[in-house]
Amino acid sequence: MTTGTALGSTSPTMSNHDDPFQEARAKCPIHIGTFGGERVPMILRLKDVREAAKDTTTFSSDAPLRVPIPSEEDVRTVRQYPLEVDPPVHAAYRKVVEPFFQRPKQPDVLAKINGLIDSLLSKALEADSLDVVAAFAIPLQSYALTYLLNVPEEEAQLWVSWGLHVFKDGDGKSKGPFMEDYSQKMFEAAAKNPGDDFFSALNQVEFEGRLLTMEEKLGYANIAFAGGRDTIIHTATRIIAHFAENPHDLDWIREDPKRINLASEEFFRLFIPLTHIGRVCPVKTEVHGFEVQAEGRVSLCWSAANRDPEVFHEPNLTKLDRRPNPHVAFGFGIHLCLGVHHSRAIMRGLIRALADQVSQVKILASVEAIEREPDYTRMIGYESLQARFTKRS
Repeated sequence: MTTGTALGSTSPTMSNHDDPFQEARAKCPIHIGTFGGERVPMILRLKDVREAAKDTTTFSSDAPLRVPIPSEEDVRTVRQYPLEVDPPVHAAYRKVVEPFFQRPKQPDVLAKINGLIDSLLSKALEADSLDVVAAFAIPLQSYALTYLLNVPEEEAQLWVSWGLHVFKDGDGKSKGPFMEDYSQKMFEAAAKNPGDDFFSALNQVEFEGRLLTMEEKLGYANIAFAGGRDTIIHTATRIIAHFAENPHDLDWIREDPKRINLASEEFFRLFIPLTHIGRVCPVKTEVHGFEVQAEGRVSLCWSAANRDPEVFHEPNLTKLDRRPNPHVAFGFGIHLCLGVHHSRAIMRGLIRALADQVSQVKILASVEAIEREPDYTRMIGYESLQARFTKRS
């Protein structure tokens, strides 16, 4: 099923901001971006991105604070684990927290996520209108994270106040240190009263014959809080906006709920908020004709790879039954996103609930979230999305 043709979508093409790399990708495997004065080759095509993601020797993640682009020296002080480490130690670091990131596979945790979605949607249906970002997507991400980390729901009340992005929404230079201070207090409280939560587990786990340092624990907490926050918020909001603009797609889902999984993967492919991620070249390296100096960076441009026409037929059309769909919305290789099961559980639950309970979503006003860099401009979601939900009869 292709949105944009048979079912009368608003347009068969994307927003101008959705794929700013279309022309560059057709001409060359890379696009040169400038970030903080640093010229960075952005790898654009799916095959090349996947090969680079697998080559951790040439393209290293052992670069604290510099894996995100732009880099985050001004907003955090700790290395993010396991994102910013390389093999062979990466596997051991990842193993430490994998049990928590597998929790959404558990029936009781999945039931909590679905119950949260139903509760938030019930409030949306009762309201005359609401801002989907502030009143739905941010609480959804924040409260669902308490289930992932196995901490009391009350903690989410503070997390909601952090906004769309811990570092980028508002004053990241003050919010970043606040989050680190908060995380340290959580570890200290867990040491006094240990339980089955994320903080207690990291206090107690043995890593290579020793306990984790506070710096390592804060690095895990940092990525748990900041790593998937805006990605879940923006993706959920864009899914709701899509169904507002394409109501027949909800009918298509209702015809066969088994279609939800395919639909969610297409939404992940198209709506990826994370434009790219960085890698560092330990030595001077030629990247598709561009010379990267030692300790210089390259960009793995996930969003451009997800629109590669050599892999995805009519890549700018929303095809909810697209298969195969080898997107890289969750990355690729050993650094595949830890939160992949959590994200899928949330978005599949959201699509299910919308199909079951909502007959129409009407957008009343919106403000797009635009990523603006010197060499490209890209829509990544919404700053606000005022909408009215109508209940199915």
